[in-house]
Amino acid sequence: MENLDFLYEIDGETWFIENDRNNLKISYKVKEVLSSVKSVYQQINIIDIYDFGRCLILDGVIQTTELDGYIYNEMLSHVPVITHPHPQDVLIIGGGDCGVANELSKYNFLKKIDMVEIDELVVRECIKYMPSVTGMASYDERINFIFNDGIEYIKDKNAMYDIIIIDSSDPVGPAEDLFKESFYLNAKKCLKPDGILTCQSQSPLFNKDIMARTYKILSKYFAIVKIYVASVPSYPGGFWSFTIASDYFDPDKADISKLADNTRYINREVFHSSFKLPNFIKEIINHV
Repeated sequence: MENLDFLYEIDGETWFIENDRNNLKISYKVKEVLSSVKSVYQQINIIDIYDFGRCLILDGVIQTTELDGYIYNEMLSHVPVITHPHPQDVLIIGGGDCGVANELSKYNFLKKIDMVEIDELVVRECIKYMPSVTGMASYDERINFIFNDGIEYIKDKNAMYDIIIIDSSDPVGPAEDLFKESFYLNAKKCLKPDGILTCQSQSPLFNKDIMARTYKILSKYFAIVKIYVASVPSYPGGFWSFTIASDYFDPDKADISKLADNTRYINREVFHSSFKLPNFIKEIINHV
């Protein structure tokens, strides 16, 4: 077996062990290693594990799985599309597994979907080995794959998009700068005046500092900023946060009738309940 520090042979069985912050190790029994390649940016693996099915792993960290990846992708994509009354142009920064792009393809009223992903090899591997996640993304002519650094891509662009979705991996390596204030400021400039920005803001349990900082930064530049949550079992802690920001559109007033009818997780009730936050998250928000 390849010499990787997250795949181990234990009693004749292969195990994937994810190390989270050097505080938590999560072990998964592996059926098969489907792909193992190294790009100029990161180690890319696609493995089939018991219970979760096929998984995309970057540098030893699970990014998405067949079992629950749709939960994350639906919450990150459908919420801003429903909140904005008339979106047409959408930018995805990151999202190499194409899951968010696939969800956006469910809306015929979207005219253009640009996906800026720094690592082309991630996209190619996912299209080949994880079609249940990538779905229609590689077939939809509205989806433009732009293999570039998202940070550089938005620097010189103004008022281009109705929605920007930041689908970043954890804030280490290539994704570290996607959590900085300068990046969020450039993203706002890249939005149309009535645009919406949505990002994943990490675990409210294990990464509360990142969630709080994201909320604080966006609150400096947008009039309406709200955190919403979902359960994503394959992420450490199983509980994940997202942040939506706009100067004009409040998700509490969204037209839920626009929601695509072929979702697996989000529906009218989930949309509204995801913004009903537990007290400990409210306390974090109130102290930033």
